[in-house]
Amino acid sequence: MKTQTFYSNGKLLLTGEYAILDGAIGLAVPTKLGQSLKVSSSDSGIITWTSINEKEETWFDASYQLPDLKLITTSDKGIAKKLCQILKVSKTLNSGFLNDAKGYHIETVLSFPRNWGLGSSSTLINNIAQWAAIDAHELLRNTFGGSGYDISSAQHNTPIFYNLNSGRPIVKSVSFNPVFKDQLFFVHLNKKQNSREAIANYRKQEFDSVQLIASITNLTEQLVAAASVSDVEALLIAHESILSKVLKMPPVKQKFPDYFGEMKSLGGWGGDFVLATGNQKTPDYFKVKGFNTVIPYSEMVL
Repeated sequence: MKTQTFYSNGKLLLTGEYAILDGAIGLAVPTKLGQSLKVSSSDSGIITWTSINEKEETWFDASYQLPDLKLITTSDKGIAKKLCQILKVSKTLNSGFLNDAKGYHIETVLSFPRNWGLGSSSTLINNIAQWAAIDAHELLRNTFGGSGYDISSAQHNTPIFYNLNSGRPIVKSVSFNPVFKDQLFFVHLNKKQNSREAIANYRKQEFDSVQLIASITNLTEQLVAAASVSDVEALLIAHESILSKVLKMPPVKQKFPDYFGEMKSLGGWGGDFVLATGNQKTPDYFKVKGFNTVIPYSEMVL
């Protein structure tokens, strides 16, 4: 029985959330946590799919008849329907993919909790694209949509500058390994934001997109060049202020007015992770307030 294994990195977007959709340059980092996809061929004429979480528990399963991908059984019809769409789009992008009736057993394994927002969808898309030998960005455009920075982070083992030029991804590996990284933390706000809803809210706002793109791009470039944590804090404050005005939502720091460091939202505002500056007292501060997932920068970023 032939077996192939694929792997993709999780991601965090440190700058450029929302504005990256309109062409701003964002700084994205790959995480040490990600998702694998193991493909074992069989003679069953069926795809059996099992998805396993970071606790080694099965959180989704399905089976499909080949070659038409008709659903046979599943633990979640909504997820099974979306997965079927992804596989069918993959077939249209590579006519040789799944065009036989031999069968496969698929096992995906996440190394992070699904509610962390590190890219359970983007790592899946990138893994399936590798298996199908197709362009992962094209597969994303035809399934979930979005800027695609998460796909590029899945494929890179370094931080990247990412932007869209006429809808096409521009990716540049950058060096971002600050000497003060022991003063940077990722804090999860116990809530996973729906990216599509967050983007829809952004799209409803009226603002000067040219000015937004220029401002966020400038902040991104300054962050990579920052020489001290105080420089970073000034940039985080500025970034939050700009997007707060655009989104008509308060900066995340307003939820923690007594916190001694600075912080900015990452991804969908109002949930997911925030980037916080701080010290050895940072984990205790957030844990007392009920936020138990506080991860030092060097433990999170690849």
